[in-house]
Amino acid sequence: MLPDDSEDDRLRKASLTLLVALIVALSVVWVTTYAVLELYLSAAIPLAYQVVSILSLIALARTKNFPFFRTSQLVIMLALPALLHWSLGGFAASSGVLLWSLVPALGALVLVDRPIVWFGAYLASVVMLGVTEPFLTPASIPVAVNVVFFVLNIAAVSGTVYFLLRYFMRGFALEREKSDRLLLNVLPPTIARRLKAGEEPIADRFEDVAVLFADVVDFTQLSERSEPEAVVELLDGLFSEFDALIDSSGLEKIKTIGDAYMAVAGLPEPRPDAAEAAAEVALEMQDLASRRTTLSDSPLRLRIGIDVGAVVAGVIGKQKFIYDLWGDVVNTASRMESHGVPGRIQVTPQVFERLRDRFVFEAREPIEVKGKGEMRPYLLVGRRTDMDVVVESSLSFSGENGAGTEV
Repeated sequence: MLPDDSEDDRLRKASLTLLVALIVALSVVWVTTYAVLELYLSAAIPLAYQVVSILSLIALARTKNFPFFRTSQLVIMLALPALLHWSLGGFAASSGVLLWSLVPALGALVLVDRPIVWFGAYLASVVMLGVTEPFLTPASIPVAVNVVFFVLNIAAVSGTVYFLLRYFMRGFALEREKSDRLLLNVLPPTIARRLKAGEEPIADRFEDVAVLFADVVDFTQLSERSEPEAVVELLDGLFSEFDALIDSSGLEKIKTIGDAYMAVAGLPEPRPDAAEAAAEVALEMQDLASRRTTLSDSPLRLRIGIDVGAVVAGVIGKQKFIYDLWGDVVNTASRMESHGVPGRIQVTPQVFERLRDRFVFEAREPIEVKGKGEMRPYLLVGRRTDMDVVVESSLSFSGENGAGTEV
């Protein structure tokens, strides 16, 4: 195996190596029997295959030249049964040993890119030996031995082909499961199924979703002062917790961009409580972040922005594809985050109107939002059920917290 081999290449190499080892082991029966019957030329043919194959395996281990090993083995497996057939004097006398040529012919289906060439060669050898059959002299082999070898050839060839295809297909199935898991890491399950079914393009409009953006405060400056491994470990640990939270809450992670995390509620399956679900997750994300510290042991803080509305969603790209969202609500949610308050969750008036009866908010002074003009956002404080007393009074705060009223 080579370090840069694909999983498919590794599977093919392992399949052929095991196939060769199996045939080398089985050949002992034919070598021994023909030698006992004093058919030394016939015994020498499978013996030669054993010697050449063992040397080929040693050469493969040293040179890693799999293309040569594969081609040479397919040629030997195709040619030697024909020679053994000829040396024994025909189809009946050889107990159908030519069936062994079927192994490389069918094995080529999973080993090479143009298997028809090898199957064509197999058919050509069958026709050629059929034409020369009248000119061959059958070897003197006891009837009982001949019958036993008919059974062995049929059973061994069938078993070998089955073993090869079964091994390859099992490996292929495992690789497909792995690929499916990777696909589900970047696409929602329903979208992944549509993509695998060949649907193109994949594009949908959703009238009511909640988009959430979260960003780690001052992470760029923090990363510049820290070791790369520590930066990645911190962000990976935090985002892994976010992934688990998103998955358990029924939201959909869209992507991460640097230290920013984007998720959405209400697609690909619509849900009437999209805004509430996004608010619940935002509060949990803040809680998860508060339990962590930065690399300089200062508290880890997030800015989170949420908006609700209509979006267009779809898959873009052919290789490194991504499921993404477009629409005013996406831009506005991003603005809520970037214009937000460190350590707080900022939402639009639309979110506030939907959730004011179930959550506590603080109204901020109007701010200028790029592309939207002046807007009065709200800071999500918590769930009303979590508040011992709902205070409908004004309170002031300054500095990085801005100014607002609890409602």
